[in-house]
Amino acid sequence: MTPALERRLARLLEKREELARSLNAPRITADDRVRLGREYALLEDLALADERRRAADDDLRAARELLALAASPQERQACDEEVRAAALRAEEAEKALLALLVPTDPKADRNVFLEIRAGTGGLEAALFAGDLQRMYARYAERHGWHLAVLDAQRGELGGFREITSRVEGAGVYGRLRHEAGTHRVQRVPATEAQGRIHTSTCTVAVLPEAEDEDDVVLRHQDLEVDTFRASGAGGQHVNKTESAVRIVHLPSGLVVECREERSQHQNRARALALLRARLLAREEERRATRIRDERRAMIGRGERSERIRTYNFPQSRVTDHRLELTLHKLPEILDGDLDPLLEPLELEARAQALAASADS
Repeated sequence: MTPALERRLARLLEKREELARSLNAPRITADDRVRLGREYALLEDLALADERRRAADDDLRAARELLALAASPQERQACDEEVRAAALRAEEAEKALLALLVPTDPKADRNVFLEIRAGTGGLEAALFAGDLQRMYARYAERHGWHLAVLDAQRGELGGFREITSRVEGAGVYGRLRHEAGTHRVQRVPATEAQGRIHTSTCTVAVLPEAEDEDDVVLRHQDLEVDTFRASGAGGQHVNKTESAVRIVHLPSGLVVECREERSQHQNRARALALLRARLLAREEERRATRIRDERRAMIGRGERSERIRTYNFPQSRVTDHRLELTLHKLPEILDGDLDPLLEPLELEARAQALAASADS
């Protein structure tokens, strides 16, 4: 590890010793004992990982010393194999330790609202939004998540002008957060008589569901609630009753709609949850913008395109521009095989968090 990370580790292990002394104090309250015990348990895992790392390093040093003393070719071969095995164990032990040192995203296990909007490209963009919606639905199936459509505005030839879904499951936000941004498609539209390739775009927003500790307060006087009849698919019940709900948040001007549930009560609850998620995302974006502006003032501007990924149909390839990663497996990815893209993005995010924590 780097010296900065070693210093961070030393500080955390020192904090563990302080917690141990506090837990052994004679006048500690029951609530404090529970709170401090949780903190200590987390740091105890870190201490055990550090012990395993140090033991693996000791084994590697011993194996190298034996290799240096080996006399015959047979002994050198045996010692060389042991060095390689010990080096692998030491590498795995350090990776496990580093994983505990990286600060975890407290929102990683939250459910999300997934919003897909057709951008440039008209009817073709709406069709592409339908492709993306199916891709995420298939990905959710692969991971055992539940995806429910809350609101959808269909395109004239298919697909969606806009579609909002709620995705529920373990680790949903931790994975899908990397999908937020502008997605670009290059292909020959079904309506193109000359066979020319067109470029269209869709935007994807991934909003973690707000929870009580986020302090997102919705006051009744700030909400304008309307009900209306849902149109399109959904069955006779949906079309004959005013089950759809539209909520306007007057202070911010945000508007949310939900029409896919069967009852007005369900649609209202879903719409309020979506509104809270959007308000939370807006506030976090404001904080992130302030941080970016402060950083730019120090190091100058370094603009990057909003485009995060390109889906090229003629070449059957998908390129993620954040990692400059290209995969020639477009059909598999559109069928929900997103992990070859999301796992490198998660590793990159962890590397950035690790670098940031090393400087803290």
